[in-house]
Amino acid sequence: MAEQSMPSKAQLIETLRSTGAETAARLRSLPPEAFEQGRYENGWNGRQILAHIASIEWTYPRLIDLAREASTPRPAGPAGSTAGRGMQGGINDYNERQVEKRAGATVAELIDEFETNRAATIAAAESADEALFATPIRSAGGITGPLASVLTAIAILHVVQHVNDLAAE
Repeated sequence: MAEQSMPSKAQLIETLRSTGAETAARLRSLPPEAFEQGRYENGWNGRQILAHIASIEWTYPRLIDLAREASTPRPAGPAGSTAGRGMQGGINDYNERQVEKRAGATVAELIDEFETNRAATIAAAESADEALFATPIRSAGGITGPLASVLTAIAILHVVQHVNDLAAE
């Protein structure tokens, strides 16, 4: 991950709150045709990008759990990584499956799902100790660094970039 300053817990939570609210407001302000237009080489249209945004948001509290697990000493056991469980076929296949699961959802339902999941992300961050945010972690997409930096990269910057793509900015 590119060198960047690591936000404090309070800064991260405030940014999650503000970008979550801004994301929902921007999405609600887009015209319906913005969700039907093709946007990406893989063929995703705007509604599918929104489905991706809504679906990945639920994974961020799990990253906080993984950081807790990484910072808690465990007895030696069989070798093997738990990273990527549920990611059979890799991150791209996982993303495709999550988008497909939401194929019948309306734009309003997807925005509501995003908001619900963002609230869970914020609650998980609020319940974590400040020191936990310095724990090295690796996201399913391969972003590595301190938890606070990884969350900034994927829960904030990644989501904002997708919304900018939807808004054609």
